[in-house]
Amino acid sequence: MGGTDKSDSPATSSSDDWRWLSRYTEARIALGRCGPGLPTSAHLAFQAAHAEARDAVLKPFDAERFAAEVTAHGWPALAVHSRAADRATYLQRPDAGRLLSPTSEALLSEPRAPADIVLVVADGLSSRAVQVNALPVLDALMPRLAATGRRLSPVIVASQGRVALADHVGELFGASASIILIGERPGLSAADSLGLYLTWMPRRGRVDSERNCISNVRQSGLAPADAARQAAELLERMFRHQAAGVSLARLPQLPAPDGDGAS
Repeated sequence: MGGTDKSDSPATSSSDDWRWLSRYTEARIALGRCGPGLPTSAHLAFQAAHAEARDAVLKPFDAERFAAEVTAHGWPALAVHSRAADRATYLQRPDAGRLLSPTSEALLSEPRAPADIVLVVADGLSSRAVQVNALPVLDALMPRLAATGRRLSPVIVASQGRVALADHVGELFGASASIILIGERPGLSAADSLGLYLTWMPRRGRVDSERNCISNVRQSGLAPADAARQAAELLERMFRHQAAGVSLARLPQLPAPDGDGAS
């Protein structure tokens, strides 16, 4: 017959027609192919991203050391621990990460100044996210909160903590609002993403629909300064309407007070 049947040759491509889209997203697209599989470089990159995500989840978090760093920035801080005694328990028993250990509960139950807003930093599912992004967020957020004149708690730095741990902390302080900075579950394109969760009248038993979330705070996502601004604005709305989460979202957005000279 002559010639070669090209269908018998493995199709190899280091890129494809979607490559230009990769400039706009960190999603795993336009990876190329080699026959029915991925090129070696794309396969190795996937394995590296997977390993990085696992490391982010399993890397230990030194709450005492981080609390010392917070104090060095000029804000009082206390290190606490959830009821998850270790990382294995934390991953297998989410409920244990939502409550303070008896020792930490006793520490925060000691007589201290009341607070309108409690601030918590927790490792969550990525201690790396906290180490990289939490202090820059606090640097931008704390002056905004201090300017409101509301009473602030010490920064509570928690190890093996879940989002709802801030509810337990807020209950002990009798706070009107809480904000927790916590490492988000890492993905294959981001292992250092920080989330901020805000709750009105934090008490044990609150559910996710009663919270507001600001997510993807990291160098290639939402800038820490922008996250701090959004958090401060959300807190103002929460105090104005005495609501959060779905209840707050259903309320109309009121115009900002005059003050910029616009007529």
